[in-house]
Amino acid sequence: MSESSFDLIVIGAGPGGYVTAIRASQLGMKTAVIEREHLGGICLNWGCIPTKALLRTSEIYHNIQRADDFGIKVKDFSFDIKKVIERSRGVAKQLSDGVAYLLKKNKVTVIDGAGKLASKGKVTVEKDGKKVGDFEAKHIILATGARARALPGLEPDGKLIWTYKEAMVPDMFPKSLLVIGSGAIGIEFASFYRTLGADVTVVEVMDRVLPVEDEEISGLAHKAFEKQGMTILTKTEVKALKKGKNNVTATIAANGKSEEKTFDRVILAVGIVGNVEDIGLENTKIKVEKTHVVTDEWSQTNEPGVYAIGDLTGPPWLAHKASHEGVICVEKIAGVKDVHPLKTGRIPGCTYCLPQVASVGLTEAKAKELGRKIRVGRFPFMGNGKAIALGEPEGLIKTVFDAETGELLGAHMIGAEVTELIQGYAVAMTLETTEAELMHTVYPHPTLSEMMHEAVLDAYDRTIHF
Repeated sequence: MSESSFDLIVIGAGPGGYVTAIRASQLGMKTAVIEREHLGGICLNWGCIPTKALLRTSEIYHNIQRADDFGIKVKDFSFDIKKVIERSRGVAKQLSDGVAYLLKKNKVTVIDGAGKLASKGKVTVEKDGKKVGDFEAKHIILATGARARALPGLEPDGKLIWTYKEAMVPDMFPKSLLVIGSGAIGIEFASFYRTLGADVTVVEVMDRVLPVEDEEISGLAHKAFEKQGMTILTKTEVKALKKGKNNVTATIAANGKSEEKTFDRVILAVGIVGNVEDIGLENTKIKVEKTHVVTDEWSQTNEPGVYAIGDLTGPPWLAHKASHEGVICVEKIAGVKDVHPLKTGRIPGCTYCLPQVASVGLTEAKAKELGRKIRVGRFPFMGNGKAIALGEPEGLIKTVFDAETGELLGAHMIGAEVTELIQGYAVAMTLETTEAELMHTVYPHPTLSEMMHEAVLDAYDRTIHF
């Protein structure tokens, strides 16, 4: 096999692409990954990881503000936005370098440039308008990811109207900020900027914030955000953005009425579109719907030998979904026994705002909509000793069970560290656990995880501590 010939080529080295390439190499496949910009992709360089570094800063700042509650005296504290950004970028660089090491360790060939399907089993790579070379492989996986969606008349300019990328490296700290969209990305940035002191307004066209979450959790989040000083406008639409010299005037409409309000900066967070352009799809049988590539349960496209994973394909658009999807894809290609299709309903979702939000499985409303007879359990943070000791008494853990079989259908949380707790329920769902196993599991004391036990007990009228 020549240096330009491989068993598998992966186009895109984000959390889906690089993990897929490593797993393929582990399975004995000669593998190459093509990346035009950053190893680790958007998630590692401009998404999941650096935003968590920013949110860690705001969390520490929040705790310093209430230090007196813990008997600690703090005077004259402030933040340096330049250093905040430098730390975030440093974290991203460290992990990107780590991905390079992992690829090298696993003998994956890294090709620097933009990959494009040329013909059956062939990929052309270019860099800065110059051809790098032609490469061939029996199997090709598209993992080109996605980018921020722009709305007509509300297009970002990178200066006054930001996407997530500019919001992570602001040239100034805005005194006032408009966030359009209240999904995970919008709310995380709203939380970061509000906690550090910005006057934040969030506009959401749907009837509630975090609209994919359980309605009860969304309601609690809404109250928490307003308590922190955010202005939350639901069932509301931004009709226009007029840019000034150093600010933006937004036309905000609701209930048939509109008003204008001026902000220092605007963040557009209204979803994503798949990166389907300039990757050679026009010469294939690959089908694209609403900017995303259509695949079957094994990530196979309509073009034989070409697969697609991650944000380029269907929801949920999450890094951990992309990674797992890619592993399943290459294991299926390699003929690994007992490979199972990805069950997207068991993928946990996390929002790292203040307070944190996490969920897995069906919401209460969705379970009812599907005709399931259900039992619902709830346990508040106020009833948990560890939460009170941490000074984090606000929050709720909610469980949804099938009333007839005891199957855990879903779990929904809001409060401190719930993004770490949710995995317990995710494992339980993968193991097809019923309420009996969860009730008989011994949870350590004192921990926040005890609330997970109590929320199960409550669904069956057996809660102890509330």
